[in-house]
Amino acid sequence: MPSSARLYKTEAVILRQRKLGEADRILTVYTPAMGKLDLKARGVRKTASRLGGHLQPLNQCVLQIAQGHALDVVTGVETMESFRGLRDDIDRLSRGLYAAELTDRMTAEHVHSFPTYRLFLDTLRRVADGPEGDTALRFYEMRLLDQSGFRPELERCVGCERPLEASDHFFAPVAGGVVCRGCVPGLAGPRVLTLNGLKVLRLLQRGSYNDVARVRVPGELGDEVERHLRSYIITVLERDVNAAAFLEKLRRDGQLALRAAALVRE
Repeated sequence: MPSSARLYKTEAVILRQRKLGEADRILTVYTPAMGKLDLKARGVRKTASRLGGHLQPLNQCVLQIAQGHALDVVTGVETMESFRGLRDDIDRLSRGLYAAELTDRMTAEHVHSFPTYRLFLDTLRRVADGPEGDTALRFYEMRLLDQSGFRPELERCVGCERPLEASDHFFAPVAGGVVCRGCVPGLAGPRVLTLNGLKVLRLLQRGSYNDVARVRVPGELGDEVERHLRSYIITVLERDVNAAAFLEKLRRDGQLALRAAALVRE
């Protein structure tokens, strides 16, 4: 048996899990004091396991952990918050899983970041219980980029470094932010950024969540902001986030269903 010196406890949110052998799983969790960890959970795929129900993705738990050779091992668990609002709605669940996957991909193992832990938890609560899931995700994306050292430049042109005028510009993820019209030639993949789009991005970067939530963002403008942030995240990660594509499909399918219902009413 491990000595007490080799046992420790921590809060954690389960980001994802994957199978190991016949009955075990490897869990990727995010903790307030140790950052992201991979842990082994023995026997949790057995129907008689007392741990399996607690170790589901997006659960916030208190974990008891024993130090191991290759991976530390979960020996006990207590659920703190299960975010029931996410479990009862596929749309909210997909947003929660997107936030978890983004956290996993944007953070390094064993790098302490309590602000990121709190931000992630706040985002799960906002998505689970609030009316504006997209607003919560855009705020999370921008703040996570900032905390991870990838803050996009929104105040000055990344080409000439002059302050941006109050007009339409271009967003160039590869260059690291906004580009004025004079610096666009020769850049890879810039997209038009409207003045209102720039204002929303700046609000996401500077304001509190309450400030952001008070602003009504029309659908077309919201889509523009989402496109710019997603393209920037893809550039940073050098790949797309799997859950983002699933969210997009859900939204597209939902729009098709609404159109079909409207045709039936006609």
